[in-house]
Amino acid sequence: MTTTSGEAALFGILATLMVIAALGLLFAKRAVHAAMCVVFVMICLAILYVANEAPFLGIVQVVVYTGAVMMLFLFVLMLVGIDAADSLTETIKGQRWIGIVFGAGLLVVLVSVLASTDLPAAVGLEDANANTNPTGLAKILFGDYVIGMEVIGVLLVTAALAGLVLTHRQRLGARTTQRSMAAERVAALPEGRLLTPLPAPGVYAQNNAMDTPALGPDGQPLEHSVPRVLRIRGQQRTAAEVLGSEETLRSHLGLPAVGTALDDPQIPAIDEPSDHTSTEERD
Repeated sequence: MTTTSGEAALFGILATLMVIAALGLLFAKRAVHAAMCVVFVMICLAILYVANEAPFLGIVQVVVYTGAVMMLFLFVLMLVGIDAADSLTETIKGQRWIGIVFGAGLLVVLVSVLASTDLPAAVGLEDANANTNPTGLAKILFGDYVIGMEVIGVLLVTAALAGLVLTHRQRLGARTTQRSMAAERVAALPEGRLLTPLPAPGVYAQNNAMDTPALGPDGQPLEHSVPRVLRIRGQQRTAAEVLGSEETLRSHLGLPAVGTALDDPQIPAIDEPSDHTSTEERD
């Protein structure tokens, strides 16, 4: 099989882009960006599979690894969120330098192996794909490498069970249901607990804030309308603090000062004309 100029150009472009994406995986500061670099490398690898007469393997690469596994990783990272500072924190002292030394040693081993390897001439997959590519791939995986496939299957199942065990939490109490929550609310009624949602914070003519209590039907402030955190911090304001003193209210409304108009019994109250007053009496 001879490599055409188009295949060589395709390999050169994809190989360069894959190396850049792999370096981005190593040096990316955000976990989401690193996952996107891995997705790009897998898509390029699928294209190379298709170019090397292995279309089924390329499709599986896109559907299973890129479309399922890596998208699952990406959604978990986006939902849970991982701080970039966590990856730079050393849980074991000196582990970064140890990792650099082992990485350099692995690089030396790989370079020495590649330098001493005599690669044979490329051949096509006509014989392997005589009965379609999936059949040829199945014969190789479950024929020549059946033990390796079984070991990998056992390791994957073990890893899945280990993940379930590590994330399992032992329940300390009975499971909370809607029925039990409703029963607890009804049982707490004698203690002053409400069945309905809490009222909204106070809304006045010049104020609308979470630290202001709402007023009930009787005109009294409802303390439980202010969030519990603000009450614990002592940041709750009373209605008098919001509305101001009585003198401020009187001056704002244009009323006389205290002791003259509203409190002095000698000054008669101003009666507004009622609906039953005739037109002549109003004039």
